[in-house]
Amino acid sequence: MNPRALLLCLTAVALAAEPLEIDRERYRDGLEGFWLAQCIANWTGLITEMDRAEPPFFTDADWGGPDHPNLWGDYSHHDTVEFILVREGGVWGADDDTDIEYVYQHLHYTHETSMLTTEQIRDGWLKHMWSDNFNQDGQNYLWVSNENAFELMREGHLPPDTSDPALNPNFDMIDAQLTTEIFGLFAPGRPDVALKIAELPVQTTARANAEAAANFYIIMHALAATVDRNAPLKPQLFAMAAEARTHTPDDTVIASMYDFVRARYEADPSDEHWEAARDALYEEYQVGGRGGYVYQHPYDAGINFGASMVSLFYGEGDLKRTIQIGSLAGWDSDNPTATWAGLIGFMLGRSGVEKVFGDDLSETYWITRTRRDFPDHTPDREGEDTFPLMADRGLAIIDRVVKERLDGEITSESWIIPAWK
Repeated sequence: MNPRALLLCLTAVALAAEPLEIDRERYRDGLEGFWLAQCIANWTGLITEMDRAEPPFFTDADWGGPDHPNLWGDYSHHDTVEFILVREGGVWGADDDTDIEYVYQHLHYTHETSMLTTEQIRDGWLKHMWSDNFNQDGQNYLWVSNENAFELMREGHLPPDTSDPALNPNFDMIDAQLTTEIFGLFAPGRPDVALKIAELPVQTTARANAEAAANFYIIMHALAATVDRNAPLKPQLFAMAAEARTHTPDDTVIASMYDFVRARYEADPSDEHWEAARDALYEEYQVGGRGGYVYQHPYDAGINFGASMVSLFYGEGDLKRTIQIGSLAGWDSDNPTATWAGLIGFMLGRSGVEKVFGDDLSETYWITRTRRDFPDHTPDREGEDTFPLMADRGLAIIDRVVKERLDGEITSESWIIPAWK
């Protein structure tokens, strides 16, 4: 490991070496930023989703240009490749980058638990996912491993059997990477606890590289509680990634892709050369099978994790640039883009996201676009929820995790969390 990478690893470890005192109000602002930035990136990335899984890939020159058909010949909801911003008076529609995380938060909150059981997950999925009675769009908004797991639950199987490779052929697809990051935020500063409470939700749909990728993201989201908003985000973000890598098995494709993209960035960190790194990722892994990778689909866990590393490093903590690169990188472009935007959005807080995109953004969320049977928290307006209300329920869950899983202290203004040993 080169000296700079070693320093980053040591920095990440140092972040968790002392007890943490975390301001609850600032964390609440972070949770609002998490949901808001995820929605921006999700809907922006959907424009290019599945448009490119091989050359010719998109480049920066395509930003602001016309939408292109995806691999199945369909066009997106928007004609131009640009940021999607829903302003006040509008409503953010749920999509698969946010809605299952919403389901998991709802289950934690309503069951008043710090760790979901297999039955609670099964019953929650069966209650809240559209099944044969599709919603008004004629769609249940479940794909690949998520849909396989849901059908297995309908047949009587329980998680984690729902990701058993003998039962679920899509166990190594991207699904868990976009449905479980929030568990890192439920255990501030403590990746060890975050991984424990996330283990069953992750294994509801993922094994092998898909599980390793999901865990990588969970670790980073847990470490985000240690960030100093008054210091540059880039070195802190990179430190979190380096720490997550130390907990990723060396024999996984996930570790190989992280090392490959990180080395490309270190050798040539120029922002304008992200396209070359993406192209090299394609040649080495999708075509060349580096690290033992066998490409199957454009929604593989592996290739999308690799693409996410390109946007993470070359985006350098800049929210707008990370969303741009992620949206143009290719493959299942809305998913990795939403993951990093949610993380950076949490680090910046809603107030920071609004400094980037404007303070007139909608805070309203429409969960029943894609999921069902939730209470209407906002009967006086379109949609059923708001980011502030969602953040409040998140704080209540974290209170329980701090007491039951972290052996921490709660005051009116903060959490005091024992060090990660």
